[in-house]
Amino acid sequence: MNHTDSNRWRTVDIVVASVIAVAFGVVFWAWGLLWSATDAAFAFFPPAQAVLYGVWLIPAVLAGLIIRKPGAALYCETVAAIVSALLGSQWAGIVILQGLMQGIGAELAFAAFRYRSFKLPVAVLAGALTGLGAAIFDFVYWNKAYDLTSYRIPYALITIVSATVVAGFGAWVLTRALANTGVLDRFPAGRDRALV
Repeated sequence: MNHTDSNRWRTVDIVVASVIAVAFGVVFWAWGLLWSATDAAFAFFPPAQAVLYGVWLIPAVLAGLIIRKPGAALYCETVAAIVSALLGSQWAGIVILQGLMQGIGAELAFAAFRYRSFKLPVAVLAGALTGLGAAIFDFVYWNKAYDLTSYRIPYALITIVSATVVAGFGAWVLTRALANTGVLDRFPAGRDRALV
C-alpha cells in the first residue's frame, strides 16, 4: 500500500472518529457545567480556572493518535464542538469556531511529522498546539476585555499547560490503555500495543 492510500479514510475510521467526537461532545457539554460551577473556587486567581481546559481538547489529540489520518484531529474536535452546541452549551454556536481552531492546532502537530509519528513527544506537541489554538481564540474573543498581564497572559499560558498535560499526555495514555484492551486492533495504534 502506498502512502497516498494509507491516508484514505476507511469506513471504520469514520465510524470510530464519529463515536469519539459524539462521546466527547457530551463530555464538553457536561464539562461546561462544571466549569461554571467552579467559578467561586478560582476566585483567588481567576485565570487558574484554565487548568480545567485540557479536557475540552482531548478528542483532537486522541483522534489523531488513533485514526492517524489527515483531518482526524480537526474532524473530531469540530464534531465534538457541534454536538456540545446542539446539546445547549452555555457558549452557544461560537464553540463550533473554537472547535475548528483547537482541531487545527493538533492537526498541525501531526502534519509536521507527516502523519508518520505518534509517539509521546508528538502527542504532547499536539496537545500544546491545540492549547495554543484555544488560547489564541480565547485571547481575542472571550478575554479581550480583561487585563493583559493579570488575566489574559496567565490564562493563555495555563490553557497551553493544561492542554499539553491533559490533552497531549492524557490522550497518549488513553490511547495506550485502549490499545491494551484490544479495541483498537483494526488501527495501527492497536498494533503498537506490544511496543508499549
